[in-house]
Amino acid sequence: MSATTRLPHPVRGAAMAVAVVFLLVGVLGFVPGITAHLDRIAFAGPGSGAHLLGVFHVSVLHNLVHLLFGVVGVAMARTASSARAFLIGGGAVYLVLWLYGLVVDEDGPANFVPVNAADDWLHLGLGAGMVALGLALKGSPHARSA
Repeated sequence: MSATTRLPHPVRGAAMAVAVVFLLVGVLGFVPGITAHLDRIAFAGPGSGAHLLGVFHVSVLHNLVHLLFGVVGVAMARTASSARAFLIGGGAVYLVLWLYGLVVDEDGPANFVPVNAADDWLHLGLGAGMVALGLALKGSPHARSA
């Protein structure tokens, strides 16, 4: 690599990696064998009987949200400032979703996403991790800021 070669800003790479994971999870939520009881998937609500990796409660809506987050993340990873906004803002959304999961009755109609205890722990880790990445990755003086 020559001295004039510029590397992408680290926060852009982190946002792109997170976005790709969201896209992958969104797609895998529709794959038989990866998602248990896919024949019992519902559009939304606690009645959906599908579980990604046999653990995480999913529905069509839940999978579509993952896909949407992935698409938004890919688009926002184009610049350092928007990548940081995606990580911090998206992380904040997942922290709110974690809180929502703590207070909602898993079997009640308000659990429209749906979420379970495994989802709650994942949302806490994901939200905290995304916010931490957005705040921590400042980049190097030789990295492209765009």
